[in-house]
Amino acid sequence: MHKIDIGLIEMTLDVMKYAIGRISATEHQIGQPKKYEDLKALVGETVTEKGVGGEYAFNLWKEHLSKANVPVDHPRNLAFVPAAPTRAAIMFDLVTSASSIHGAYWMEGAGGIFCENEAMSWIVSLTGLPEGAFGVFTSGGTAANLSAIVTARENWRLDDTYKREKGLIITSIGAHSSIKAMAKVADVDIMLVDSEERLTGADLRETIDNLNFHQRKRLFAVVATGGTTNAGIIDDLEGIADVCEKENLWFHVDAAYGGGALAADSVRHLFNGIERSDSITIDPHKWMFSPYDCGAVIYKYPELAKAAHSQQGSYLDIFKDEGAHGFNPTDYQIQLTRRVRGLPLWFSLATHGTDRYKEAVERGLELAQLAGKMITENPNVELVREPSLSCVLYRRIGWEPEDYTNWTYENHRKGFALVTPTKWKNGDAFETVSRFCFINPDTTEKDIQMILDSMN
Repeated sequence: MHKIDIGLIEMTLDVMKYAIGRISATEHQIGQPKKYEDLKALVGETVTEKGVGGEYAFNLWKEHLSKANVPVDHPRNLAFVPAAPTRAAIMFDLVTSASSIHGAYWMEGAGGIFCENEAMSWIVSLTGLPEGAFGVFTSGGTAANLSAIVTARENWRLDDTYKREKGLIITSIGAHSSIKAMAKVADVDIMLVDSEERLTGADLRETIDNLNFHQRKRLFAVVATGGTTNAGIIDDLEGIADVCEKENLWFHVDAAYGGGALAADSVRHLFNGIERSDSITIDPHKWMFSPYDCGAVIYKYPELAKAAHSQQGSYLDIFKDEGAHGFNPTDYQIQLTRRVRGLPLWFSLATHGTDRYKEAVERGLELAQLAGKMITENPNVELVREPSLSCVLYRRIGWEPEDYTNWTYENHRKGFALVTPTKWKNGDAFETVSRFCFINPDTTEKDIQMILDSMN
């Protein structure tokens, strides 16, 4: 398996040809999933005692399996939070894999970690955090949020008063699902402020004032959102920071989706207060045009993260010897083994420059405003709320929940678009509505119009 022969060389050329075609193509099929049974019928047994051969397996991928995926960079894939990695980033993802770099410790991955840190320095500069703040790349927002909250919890438990207490954090119902997920893993309780709109400092103040004595004793952190996944809402970061500073609480900002907008001059002021946070999550694989998987966690005081996450073992001692001194990413997040997932982002930034990034993010904001205007002018649809960042919530007048579901599946079946419904809280009830999330600067006004027309 590890020998070089003519078959390997030919297979490498085939793979590179495929990659070149994918990177240089101006149009892609949107693709759609198939049932397991249908895929099995198409490709048969692929993992066998003797193997089926590289050429045969690759043809199965090209002819059948690749078409059962929905490319996140399709210009009419506006569901969830899509992605649009630059071609430069995709190219360097190939280099990253081919280079076989272990990105945990400087001793093994100094060159790759250096590149990651160059990209991280730019991201940190966008936040306005004070000198000394820094971060590391993670697998995504869940790992970043978990790393931050574990750091907060361990710092809180330095006080013996809290050694045996189960921690409590406060966030809003608009927070991303990963906040609840990581709270389970970190074994902390979570209290949700019942508002899907902007979480304010006053909301937080009222929630804390209504805690009983033991709840207040267990409260150690607050998670605000810098651009909710559902609607692009940015919490009152200044007001929340005021409360956290007064109450001596860890202030974490989950800006996994919205953090890319820190690069956009037109909306940067909406994030004022983020520079007062203790930790921040940003996903470059969302609005910083990096391939999956590439999240990031940033700390105001990285030494607190190092105290929480640095792993010990006799086999690891060499990495911390004077002869191996350098930045060790594994010390600042939950993973030991890691790839240098920030490397494609670095290459793209080095290739294009940060000004081009600003322009691409601004385009997503512009598309959301264009869509809002088109919806306002269309008698069949109406805005649920004004567009926020690159998210647009709107309803088709007269539709029931099943109409949205059927419409989504029909457009997807045709290979036309993927736009999915969501729910928005109106009073005490949740209403099913439709949602756009614009990331890809290649999405056009015509794309938006065609999608809206398909609702007629």
